[in-house]
Amino acid sequence: MTALPQKLQQLLDKGQGPAARILDKMPKIVQESISKALAYPYQYPELDAFTKCIMAVQMKQGRSGLIGADLVQSRREFDAQMLSIVSKATFVAEVEDIRLPLQSGTLFARHYHPAPNKKLPMLVFYHGGGFVIGGLDTHDEACRIIAKYAKVQVLSIDYPLAPETSPQLLIQSCEDALAWVYQNRRQLKIHKNYIAVAGDSAGANIATVVSQHSIGKPYAPQAQLLIYPTVDFKSKHPSYYAYGQGLVLTAEDIAHVTGFYAEQHDVALDDPLISPTYGNLKKLAAAYVVTAGHDILHDEGEIYSHKLRQNGVKVQYVNYVDQTHGFINITPISSKAKRHTIEMAKNFKKFWDQHH
Repeated sequence: MTALPQKLQQLLDKGQGPAARILDKMPKIVQESISKALAYPYQYPELDAFTKCIMAVQMKQGRSGLIGADLVQSRREFDAQMLSIVSKATFVAEVEDIRLPLQSGTLFARHYHPAPNKKLPMLVFYHGGGFVIGGLDTHDEACRIIAKYAKVQVLSIDYPLAPETSPQLLIQSCEDALAWVYQNRRQLKIHKNYIAVAGDSAGANIATVVSQHSIGKPYAPQAQLLIYPTVDFKSKHPSYYAYGQGLVLTAEDIAHVTGFYAEQHDVALDDPLISPTYGNLKKLAAAYVVTAGHDILHDEGEIYSHKLRQNGVKVQYVNYVDQTHGFINITPISSKAKRHTIEMAKNFKKFWDQHH
């Protein structure tokens, strides 16, 4: 074992956040040598060197993937992991936890307003986590960055998780939350009724399924921000085989999510309720679709963007080649992931302005 990983080990013992931030500042060549010394076995030459290091460290610690068979443990670990990397939160003028009294039951949500005295557009955000983990706190920093740099209000929805909740009820509660925002648009000071939906991973799936369900309804969103969306439970594309191991999201995770979200509730894998790529794609709101190059879900996101375009939907598709799944969650430790997330927020707002 070389001296480098030992030094890194000492840092890691102090906590993931501080160690990762020091690692992030190291030159690429040093990062590459650390992942080699830690014997990271995967050949991903274009993968961001910092991400490679983090993956190598996790493998050394015997950790892999996000979602195991024990959901209680997966939830606890994800919450703890997100907490361990937090540094100083991005400043947003007003952040408030609110209750949404919906027909489907009370939901909690977190409202971010970067300029409380101004009328601003509203982005209704559904967090990722395979429909089974995650919450308001795990995605707090990502929502802050989007609110600040897109100059929009963000309402992050604490929807009920599977498998305790069926896909039907989960989607219904998320659609009800969107309808509530529309009904309360005056109180929320929403500029010109500008309302969009957004989400990452499973949250992007929810955003686009809700978009499909609300076509023709008064509260239908005017834009979609879909960040590395999962849209196809049925098909396995090349990226599934290329990036199924040694990264943030693994083939094993996909198998567990499919069990918890689809199979336990007897939902067919090609049902548009869970696989929007097979749904009605006509008359959907303009979609800004983001994928990560090194992501098991890369291909289904890209294919979905092409399908939307073929159905007459306005689309902007962006692929961050050097990133892996989940990059919007590591902005406190990765300067590159933060740059990408800021750029995405700004460019999505430009896109939305063009197509509202």
